[in-house]
Amino acid sequence: MTSKPKILLADDHAIVLEGLQRLLEPEFALVGMVQNGLQLVEACATTQPDVIVADISMPVLNGIDALRRLRRQGDSTPVVFLTMHPDVTSATRALEAGAAGYVLKHAASDELVAAIRDALAGRTFVSPTLRTPAMDERLVRGPGKATGIELTPRQQEVLQLIAEGKSAREIGLILNISPRTAETHKYKMMDDLGLSTTAELVHYAIRHGLVAIEKAP
Repeated sequence: MTSKPKILLADDHAIVLEGLQRLLEPEFALVGMVQNGLQLVEACATTQPDVIVADISMPVLNGIDALRRLRRQGDSTPVVFLTMHPDVTSATRALEAGAAGYVLKHAASDELVAAIRDALAGRTFVSPTLRTPAMDERLVRGPGKATGIELTPRQQEVLQLIAEGKSAREIGLILNISPRTAETHKYKMMDDLGLSTTAELVHYAIRHGLVAIEKAP
């Protein structure tokens, strides 16, 4: 008997995880459920899933940055994003990071199952409502270099945590760096962008899709 493909789930809402568990268990084997990006990276190493299904907007480390960290570590596990962000910019960022799928949370459940199947087969799935000629061209071309300002992986992590309201001390504890190093990264980004305050940096990051922040319902 063929074993079921192994799935790791990542979402900071317990009710979403429970719903996904009920949806996917008939066809897939769930090997873990986590609620932030750092837990996702750690759980991937221990559970070795065939596919990861993750939200983008998660605390500590968002889904896209978690994917980037996995790739830097040499982990090629396909990641399907299940998200509330119905915009091409977020989908493009996810695909540029190496995502295997981008599915909207309000889509029919069979879209997620189809995306997981495509990921297992080495294909990329994007919700039909986001498919445009430009998006189709990107899918054919494969992951490309992001446009706009290029942040280092560490700067991206620091920026995400700043946008979540974390202090330099909290950022240091989360990323295992000193508060002074966290501040150095922040001021380097502000200097490169010509910004004067932390608030301006956060507004810029949100406006240009550089961080993932959960939108109010």
